[in-house]
Amino acid sequence: MQGVFVTGTGTGVGKSIVAAALCAALVDARRPVVASKPVLSGLEEPPGVWPYDHDLLALVTGQPADAIAPRRFGPAVSPHLAARLAHVRLTVDDLVGDVHARVAAATGDASNVGGQPAPAAHQGDLGPLAIVEGAGGLLVPLDDDGATMADLAVALGLPLVIAAHPGLGTINHVQLTLEAARSRGLTVAGVVLTPWPTQPSLIEQDNREFLEKSTGLPILGLGTVESPRADHLAAAGLAAGLTDLC
Repeated sequence: MQGVFVTGTGTGVGKSIVAAALCAALVDARRPVVASKPVLSGLEEPPGVWPYDHDLLALVTGQPADAIAPRRFGPAVSPHLAARLAHVRLTVDDLVGDVHARVAAATGDASNVGGQPAPAAHQGDLGPLAIVEGAGGLLVPLDDDGATMADLAVALGLPLVIAAHPGLGTINHVQLTLEAARSRGLTVAGVVLTPWPTQPSLIEQDNREFLEKSTGLPILGLGTVESPRADHLAAAGLAAGLTDLC
């Protein structure tokens, strides 16, 4: 399975917009893509201008929202607590199975990308790209026994795309996430700072340059997306170079 696992340095750092912009940019580039949000919580809260994560991913990929996020919970809490409150148990194996099922189902439709015929497959293509969006940060717990989002990423075998805010504190947050990832043998494709301003401040520019030098990774800047429209997300994703991370 090819693709990336989108995580964040914490909650509210733009991970969902990064995942959606990446999917939209791939669809715009005529590349088959499958979006997956293995576990989703917070459906009790109204979505506001931006839709729920699975609805947003469905909007840009054309997939059914319920299939993108088969395990959904109402309370806006960590997955382990949401599952406990619902009297269900999350396991890494089950979540991996959900992702593989989505990819397998979509592989049969790989000739259809964004509702139109896809270009002929290139030699070496292994099916659609799986864009898997985690919940919260890398060490968010999935159960009460210690399983985390990092364990899910390891089991899926996908490289990470790390979403982070561009301002004060992000050097520490990104470095901690990288340390946690690399200690588990995870590959990191790159870091996306968002929303990246058209005129970055001194600290924002220094953060980006410092992280580029210290990590050796691509440090991309995803600008403010005007709305949850697929074309706006695709334009922002392409301008930021997100497709280069896959």
